[in-house]
Amino acid sequence: MYLLYNIVVHIAAFLVRLLSNFSPKLKLFVQGRLDIYPRLAKSSIAKGSVIWIHTASLGEYEQGLPLIEKIKAAYPEYKIVVTFFSPSGYEVKKNDPIADAIVYLPVDTLSNAKKFITTLNPKLAIFVKYEIWPNHLKLLKEKKIPTLLISAYFKKEHSFFKWYGGFMRKSLSAFTHFFVQDSTSKNLLKNIGYTNVTVSGDTRFDRVSEILEGDNSLPFMTTFKQNKSCLVAGSTWAVGETFLQSYINNTKANLKYVIAPHNIIADKITSLKNSLNKSVIMFSEIGTQDISNFDVLIVDTVGLLTKIYSYADIAYVGGGFTKGGLHNTLEPAVFGIPVIIGPVYKGFKEAEDLVQLKGVLTTRTKEEFTDVVNELLANSDFYNKTAHINKEYVAKSTGASVQITTFIRTLL
Repeated sequence: MYLLYNIVVHIAAFLVRLLSNFSPKLKLFVQGRLDIYPRLAKSSIAKGSVIWIHTASLGEYEQGLPLIEKIKAAYPEYKIVVTFFSPSGYEVKKNDPIADAIVYLPVDTLSNAKKFITTLNPKLAIFVKYEIWPNHLKLLKEKKIPTLLISAYFKKEHSFFKWYGGFMRKSLSAFTHFFVQDSTSKNLLKNIGYTNVTVSGDTRFDRVSEILEGDNSLPFMTTFKQNKSCLVAGSTWAVGETFLQSYINNTKANLKYVIAPHNIIADKITSLKNSLNKSVIMFSEIGTQDISNFDVLIVDTVGLLTKIYSYADIAYVGGGFTKGGLHNTLEPAVFGIPVIIGPVYKGFKEAEDLVQLKGVLTTRTKEEFTDVVNELLANSDFYNKTAHINKEYVAKSTGASVQITTFIRTLL
């Protein structure tokens, strides 16, 4: 099985290089990996011991950020190297000063893993949530480098727990310790022989709690919102945007609307703007304009959404119409507001929990979306109960990064 895995990885790498001529995202994936060692050479990692944190994409990076901050404070003598698998995370955060170096993870061939881990020579490796790369883990284990998997969330559907999952189960043996989100994950690992497990929760709760405590003021949002209620739709995709379009074009509610599409594609954003029958302005058009009289603000940039949620009275979070596509519901929930999503949320523990608690509300059709928003606006008891559920859920779930940092003291 190990031989087959390596053959598949080499074939996949070849196909990605070939297809990168036709896909901008794959082109970033390929070209960015050519820059790994030049970027490491320009960094300061040669001047100290390294702690390596690997994240798949932007969501996992945000998940790991509270722990990175605590590690930097507790171990200033160590150099921090963060790796990404996906361009959508790397391109946004490649110059973040939180780390001494931020690079792509090399494709998981044995030769790549040997070169990369030899170059870093980390004293500790931390993988966030799901990232299981057998060759990199194999080398970490052979070199006896302590390795943690944090904020992990296992389900019985994962290959580790299937009859055919022996190869992937063996890869888990590289982890010194697992910090998992819930007891179900702990029991699943126990059933396949792993007892080096702590239920610590999800470090994302620490991250969003830090956002709540920070300065979230945005002068343009203060000007835009005025004293009206505001619906903020974050990380939207096409299906959700049709719901918003229908509601905005037909409602008589005196609301302000902010729409922050997940993909910033100029022609699609222009099409969205033109589909709305109320006064619309894009963030890139604001300049020195007085935006107080506009009804809809379309955010055609990245990096502002978490603060924009602080101005929301109701939030819609996109991605809930495709498997594995739902975006971060905790970012708006932490502000104690109702959150609306699509019907596909399985596999996202916080969404599953909050749907069950009825702090996050699901909608499958335009009509359901309209009914939910109108009910929240008309029924203050319903609104306040829904909002309180979200605020309380986040407040009770913090502390994972402190627990993990305490464990790290036994390894360094």
